[in-house]
Amino acid sequence: MPTILFQDSILLAVNKPAGMPTQADKTGDMPLLQWAEAECGQSLHLVHRLDRPAGGVILLAKTREAMTQLQQQFQVHAIEKEYLAVVATLPPEPEGVLIHHLQKNAAKNRSFASAEERENTERAELHYRLLGSSTRYHLLHIRLITGRHHQIRAQLAAIGCPIKGDVKYGARRGNQDRSIHLHAWRLSFEHPGTGAWMQLEAPLPDNDPVWEALRPTTENRTA
Repeated sequence: MPTILFQDSILLAVNKPAGMPTQADKTGDMPLLQWAEAECGQSLHLVHRLDRPAGGVILLAKTREAMTQLQQQFQVHAIEKEYLAVVATLPPEPEGVLIHHLQKNAAKNRSFASAEERENTERAELHYRLLGSSTRYHLLHIRLITGRHHQIRAQLAAIGCPIKGDVKYGARRGNQDRSIHLHAWRLSFEHPGTGAWMQLEAPLPDNDPVWEALRPTTENRTA
């Protein structure tokens, strides 16, 4: 189930479990938005979205004004977005910047990454750093510079490092619960009401042996 990370009169932050849709889809499964509205007893506004198979921090606004202000921060890249991703293949360097040009295919719900700019592509940039490894997997810290459709999934796949469980982007096998090992770990932003700088962190999922094996490596996290 989701857990509330922060709440005040205009803002709600939730740790979404992997596999839960952010909003209603054709499956009919309980979406995060519906769950959060029931918890708060009021209508809420989604500020941004998170892929269904991924988990982590989601922001919801209790007023339209707060939603608009936060979305403006996303648009000008003022919000800092940090993710953790588990991969089975080491990237070519322990730390680096990936720049690709992504083309979204809405029919397939997938983005395709190319090294060169083409028609109908969007520039995608992220910074990654290897935090540590277990016997089989490696944990990457990702800082998004841009925010594109399936950006982390597509860019890591483009360098031969698909996220664990992400068969859509080249993983050898899926996770049993259809999740992927991608976690929206930390979100830093200016509070839309007070102007204070906030940093919210979503704990890693419990009872997952892969996350558990790599959890100690998060102690090497960036500041």
